[in-house]
Amino acid sequence: MQAHPEATRRECADDAPNVPDLGRLCAGSHAHRYPAAMDVYAAIASKRDVRAYTATPIPEDARHRILDAGRLAGSARNRQLWRFHVVEDVTARERLAEAVYAPGNVRDGTMIVAITTGGKGSGGFDCGRAAQNMMLTAWEEGIVSCPNGIADQDGARAALSLGEEDQLHIVLSFGYPARPRDPLSRTAEQWSEAANRKPLDEVVRRI
Repeated sequence: MQAHPEATRRECADDAPNVPDLGRLCAGSHAHRYPAAMDVYAAIASKRDVRAYTATPIPEDARHRILDAGRLAGSARNRQLWRFHVVEDVTARERLAEAVYAPGNVRDGTMIVAITTGGKGSGGFDCGRAAQNMMLTAWEEGIVSCPNGIADQDGARAALSLGEEDQLHIVLSFGYPARPRDPLSRTAEQWSEAANRKPLDEVVRRI
């Protein structure tokens, strides 16, 4: 992705100022897609997990890009053990909501994706790579997301009608944010400094 010029793109993040004019960009077939790509580091630095969504549907082309980004993730020996379950049935979604730690995320999100693996090997790390690809691609579309931990594995598995060999790793909720925000209010470095994360020198060991 190339760096975008100032004021060419409006996005969403937890702790940036509100954007009152977001609606003027919502026109045409790509109603929520903005004109320039976000710099990858800026996207990573400004992304936040968001749990409050509007009821605005995610267009099918954006859904396709999000899911395809997951498909394109690397995997050990290129086994691609993952499967992405898009939960559209109302009853299944409610049952799944009751099985995660934050039910409101699943109830209110406009796209819910559960990631499983099957066959030999857990593939957990590869699922994480696929999930992050999906969430960053969504963010580039102005769509926010949140990973949801599973409180009741049996209940979640039943809601998704999983087989015995299927391993459920994570449930992702996506949607347009209830509170529009502007990542361009800060540089990538400023977003990095503002993040609630340990300092780099505490997590990096040089040998």
